[in-house]
Amino acid sequence: MKIGFIGLGNMGAGMCANLVRAGHDVQAFDLNADVVQAAISAGASGAASLTEVADEAEVIVTMLPAGKHVLAVYFGEEGIAASAADGALFIDCSTISVDEAREAAAKATDGGFLMVDAPVSGGTAAANAGTLTFMVGGPDPAFARAKPVLDIMGANVVHAGGAGNGQVAKIANNMLLGISMI
Repeated sequence: MKIGFIGLGNMGAGMCANLVRAGHDVQAFDLNADVVQAAISAGASGAASLTEVADEAEVIVTMLPAGKHVLAVYFGEEGIAASAADGALFIDCSTISVDEAREAAAKATDGGFLMVDAPVSGGTAAANAGTLTFMVGGPDPAFARAKPVLDIMGANVVHAGGAGNGQVAKIANNMLLGISMI
């Protein structure tokens, strides 16, 4: 499968590497050329732009710092949606607000794409080992397509319901973790 991966920071680098190790054709993009080079060294191919990623990928995975970045990468002037194939699957693993996740999902649907929000629990060690937990929000058909990809990067993949519900589950998870630390 041709997978685009955008966001090769502390978490994304390991996630991308797991997709490569599973035998997928992964095209990686990040604003930091050094981390793209590291992904290339791990077996991915590098992309020079979002358009280049979108032109080739059946599935696009993002792991970005904030909701504004997610919306810009997918739906900005030169974003993924402008050149992705009809029916492409967007998997956003970023931790963003519920409203931003639902806005992104609505825009994806309007553009003829499938999208899930799939924030993670676990740290960099879990990202590198492929043992993350994914809390996934999105329609059943999108989840069904996303699950085999997420299974490569995680040990637990939980469908939390409709768009934005992955973020809701992540918030609840973080609250429980915080309470347990008190």
